[in-house]
Amino acid sequence: MRLYSLSVLYKGDPKVHLLKAAYDVSTFNFFQRSSVQEFMTFTSQLIAERSALGSRASVKEQEYLCHVYVRNDGLAGVVIADNEYPQRVCFTLLDKVLDEFSRQVSKMDWPSGSPATITYSALDGYLSKYQVERP
Repeated sequence: MRLYSLSVLYKGDPKVHLLKAAYDVSTFNFFQRSSVQEFMTFTSQLIAERSALGSRASVKEQEYLCHVYVRNDGLAGVVIADNEYPQRVCFTLLDKVLDEFSRQVSKMDWPSGSPATITYSALDGYLSKYQVERP
């Protein structure tokens, strides 16, 4: 069971943009890592864009399961995991991350924010804390 990506996005008009993300691509071949990371970023934005405000969903994309939660205020979170990772745990993680993010990052910064301008460093910690290594 693995988590590959944890992203926080803002669903504004007219499109979704990435605010902050963390990736674990260590299980992929070195030469594949950047393209896998790009795929995860693109997929996260696409899923958030196609999800309604106030909705939760799990979408299968290739061999991954993407869990999305879009809050009514437009803040969205996406977890990309393998098929074995428990769905309930993913949504618990998304709830926790989005609540903490909205407390630490001003709502005024969401519409214009980007990974370079948003100061929120907890995603990498959450990604490793929720990682389930096979024995």
